[in-house]
Amino acid sequence: MGRMTSRRRVLRVHDGGHTTRPDTLTVEEPLEIRVAGKPLTITMRTPGDDFDLAAGFLVGEGVVRAAADIRSIRYCAGATADGGNTYNVLDVVLADGVAPPDASVERNFYTTSSCGLCGKASLDAVRTTATWPVDGDPFATDPATLAGLPDELRAAQRVFDRTGGLHAAGLFDADGKLRCLREDVGRHNAVDKVVGWATRDGGLPLSGTVLMVSGRASFELVQKAVMAGIPVLAAVSAPSSLAVDLAAETGLTLVGFLRGTSMNVYTRPDRLGLQPS
Repeated sequence: MGRMTSRRRVLRVHDGGHTTRPDTLTVEEPLEIRVAGKPLTITMRTPGDDFDLAAGFLVGEGVVRAAADIRSIRYCAGATADGGNTYNVLDVVLADGVAPPDASVERNFYTTSSCGLCGKASLDAVRTTATWPVDGDPFATDPATLAGLPDELRAAQRVFDRTGGLHAAGLFDADGKLRCLREDVGRHNAVDKVVGWATRDGGLPLSGTVLMVSGRASFELVQKAVMAGIPVLAAVSAPSSLAVDLAAETGLTLVGFLRGTSMNVYTRPDRLGLQPS
């Protein structure tokens, strides 16, 4: 299996002097996801929880909806010249009766760790019909509970403590209890790993939960939350205009700039017991 961290020598300059010392870095490697042997996408990710990543990705694209939709996930051997395994190629076999991915899901280029939609055939292909509409989810929490989530998320980031170079996604219940946390060099990968964990554990839809992310809230993260049935998405940074539009369209509660006791609530504030003044 691949490692999440790697050691490198670095020249440290400080207070006019310098020293050479080892530094711990976040590993970034490509992961090719295949479905029944056919290449589907390549994403740059931090190794670890790869099966969850693949399952979560397929949920976000509307390909699978439950663990029973996946017959198997395995690493492809023979990926190196000597027949070894790089653990960077996965093959997913869908269950009988599950339709293969539509051609619009296929990425035309590498997916970078910062953008999960690069090379998407069209924007319309992202607007996948949700299996579990979140608009009617009666989930309710309060601003005080949300205010505590960034610290809970940060405290659980073990690899970030060693590298300072990973994003995190955490799944919380209405009382602010952390149910699952995943770290990755890419925000979208961390979310896929959380959703994939829930999928393989039989936990979809994720109604009554909050998805907390360590960076900004992009269109894609809103889409992934909606496709998993998550009613609230909170981020420590800004959302994009398209993310807000999609949240409003689907009935997702979108919170940005969640820092300390302050936050911006862009859509559906009623779930937090708030009404626009």
